Amino acid sequence: MADFDFDAHRAVLFDLDGVLTDTASLHAAAWKLMFDEFLMRWSADHGHPFEPFEVDPDYLTHVDGLPRYDGVAAFLESRRIVLPEGSADDPPDADTIHGLGTRKNDLVLRLMHERGVEPFPGAVRFVDAARDAGLETAVVSSSRNAVASLKSAGIFDRFSVIVDGVVAAGQGLPGKPSPDTYLEGARRLGVEAGEAAVVEDAVSGIEAGRLGGFRTVIGIGEGDQAGRLTEAGADPVVADLADLLD
Repeated sequence: MADFDFDAHRAVLFDLDGVLTDTASLHAAAWKLMFDEFLMRWSADHGHPFEPFEVDPDYLTHVDGLPRYDGVAAFLESRRIVLPEGSADDPPDADTIHGLGTRKNDLVLRLMHERGVEPFPGAVRFVDAARDAGLETAVVSSSRNAVASLKSAGIFDRFSVIVDGVVAAGQGLPGKPSPDTYLEGARRLGVEAGEAAVVEDAVSGIEAGRLGGFRTVIGIGEGDQAGRLTEAGADPVVADLADLLD
């Protein structure tokens, strides 16, 4: 595996969950808890057999990397389940897209509190190497809990720009696979997309990096997921960002 060419870039923009912090598993667990509870009730009410939400393929195919409510809608569409959109004021027990999304967020915050947030050591090494080489660094995440996650992991101060779900909603930016949030991150860093690298573990994020015209789009994954990332346009794909260092 070739080393990352820091000299050929002015900035690196990182996704958060599954790239910088070991929170992707927490999110996947929260999605499964929320959807399985809903699906059991929905199946009983409609006389259908219960089919549980699975991390692979359901989470990886329909949810991973998307803004929360987009992920709810995409998965429900895959099961041909129609629910009202609802509103941001819906309580977590409401059977609406917003209600389910709120329930998932409550669950992931509970899991983060119970288990804590840990950064990936190899990712921290890569971020520090980028900063030492004079590159700007940013986090671009669909999560509305990005700041809390970064602070809990002890790496918040390593990034000069954070474009998260709160920023995206405030500016009306569409989520990944649209490149808009990554392009906003590059704009805030003062660099062009062609001067920057994107680091992602989700297919939607890889697609966003390619659509945005970023110089390098790095995928983080192993096994079947590595193949999906490669097919989406990631180059290179590594299991650990430390693999790209000397």
